Amino acid sequence: MAGRGEPGGGKKPGDGGACGCGQCPHGAREGHRQALAAFVALREDFAVGRGVPAGLAHSAGAARQWVSDELTLSARILAERGAAEGASWTVTVRRRTVVAVWAAVLALLLGQALTAVGAGWSVGRTAALTAAVVLALGTTATAWLHREQGGALGPLIGEDRRLSTSRAVAAAWVAAVLYAVLTLAVHLAVGGGPDARRRLLSGLGLLPSGGLLAILAIGCGVAVLAYGMTAGRVRTGRVQKIPADRPRATDLLADDGGRGSFTDAQYALVNAALLAFALVRLATDPARLPALPWVLVVLAALSGVTYLAGKAVGGGRPVILSVVRSRELGDLAAPIRTGDDIEIRGTGFVPPGAATPDRLARTVVRIGGVHVPVPLIPVPGGFANPTDGVLTVPVPVDVEPGPVEVRVITAAGAETRGYRIEVQD
Repeated sequence: MAGRGEPGGGKKPGDGGACGCGQCPHGAREGHRQALAAFVALREDFAVGRGVPAGLAHSAGAARQWVSDELTLSARILAERGAAEGASWTVTVRRRTVVAVWAAVLALLLGQALTAVGAGWSVGRTAALTAAVVLALGTTATAWLHREQGGALGPLIGEDRRLSTSRAVAAAWVAAVLYAVLTLAVHLAVGGGPDARRRLLSGLGLLPSGGLLAILAIGCGVAVLAYGMTAGRVRTGRVQKIPADRPRATDLLADDGGRGSFTDAQYALVNAALLAFALVRLATDPARLPALPWVLVVLAALSGVTYLAGKAVGGGRPVILSVVRSRELGDLAAPIRTGDDIEIRGTGFVPPGAATPDRLARTVVRIGGVHVPVPLIPVPGGFANPTDGVLTVPVPVDVEPGPVEVRVITAAGAETRGYRIEVQD
């Protein structure tokens, strides 16, 4: 049965020549796709009762454990293929980001050339194009320095291998302000006489540019506070963090589980709108920093506070609310004994981002001094166990009768407080 979960490598007869070597970006993607298809087929077969050895059919517990072990083995292969795809992603995205940046510079050059027809080439066009080239060179250097962490996107990726909304917003404002300052610098370098230079320098006054600097400070401050807040809550166990296989664009608008997040989405969208406003103001008057109304600064501050508040209240420790004996239909009521299944009810057993099969298989229940892996119970389209609110595990025979503590250890490493149960002889 283990061969069913094995995705294999290289090219195989009948696969249409698809490369699954895992050594190149395409091969890594194809290998991960093959492993996912093999795992889904295995899970669906087990969900309807196919593939279980006849020798285990007499024991529901033994059959369930065998199925769980087979799924865990296949899930490990799937996770290895996913890790290989994530590693190849860094190579692909590094090249694509650099190409996209220089394509934007080329588009700006074409736009400047087209708008210069009839009007003539101006100092403003030279300044805008030069500033764009300088920023593109800086981005290229950043991509090379972070070539093993996603290229130019490396500084935007958090420790959980997801794109950080707060870092992306702060980086966007830093890039916009640098572009505006570089544009003014080129104007000063190639501008006219002293009067023209004085007019350019007046555009750098604190009063007209105060709104832009305030929004820049808000964006950078939110990024620093969000990082410190999240790191502190992870260290103290108040939030569970599961690393992602690789960054995705949806990380900017979603939580760790891939579900849309209001706090992240509003923060990204509000700042995108403000950034567009600032760039339009810069395009209309490139000889001075864009003056942003203070009402927009207040809007940016409110959005940042909402984002940080969401970070402060999100997540939480796993909690056991009750433990009961799992009873099949027709069974008599009885106390918990060794060999019985117990149903642990609570919350936070499957943290966001831990719904993949390899991470579900890492959930463990400690009963007394015995660690019991939570078995994977497949159903069509997913798993009935473990879930975020209910875990079902057998009480092993090594547990001594008497009062014992039950604790759940999640895939993120967080452990619940002990819940005392009584195990009978």
